[in-house]
Amino acid sequence: MNERKVQPVRTWFTTAWWGNILPRNLMGILLGILVGGLVACSDGGSMIGFGDGKVLSTPSGASIVRRHDPEQVRQGEAVYRRHCATCHGERAQGAPDWRRRDADGFYPPPPLDGSGHAWHHPKAFLQERIRNGSPPGEGRMPAWGERLREDEIEAVIEWFQSLWPDPVYAAWYDREQRFLE
Repeated sequence: MNERKVQPVRTWFTTAWWGNILPRNLMGILLGILVGGLVACSDGGSMIGFGDGKVLSTPSGASIVRRHDPEQVRQGEAVYRRHCATCHGERAQGAPDWRRRDADGFYPPPPLDGSGHAWHHPKAFLQERIRNGSPPGEGRMPAWGERLREDEIEAVIEWFQSLWPDPVYAAWYDREQRFLE
């Protein structure tokens, strides 16, 4: 009986130099890792950020990468020290009795370090409050929109958010996502 041996199909992938060195199953694994890594780093995944950030789990169960742009944080700290520290404190700790109304019925400046309520607000609210100040009769926060550029407002928010403990930032992130829906 005359038996013929079936020859395997050879492609450029298996005949290239790596095809002779790496077993096929290892090539598949490496290709899977490469593609998976590219997908995880894209904006379409459930993770935010890129680079050497810290991975956090939010209260809703999402995984996020917490990362703050170092240059923006430096700029934000400088803006904060120049314009905000007088009221909100050197370390963003807020006024001592920030939860008690003063004699005029207003609350003193709250902490921005994550121990107050700033994290309850979406970023758009924080931007608006810095830009336009407190609405008449609701507080003493001055409007900074005439004195600060938009990038400075963004930077100061980036700076004080960088102070927030991880669980506070993760909870804020969940609220921010709900606001954006």
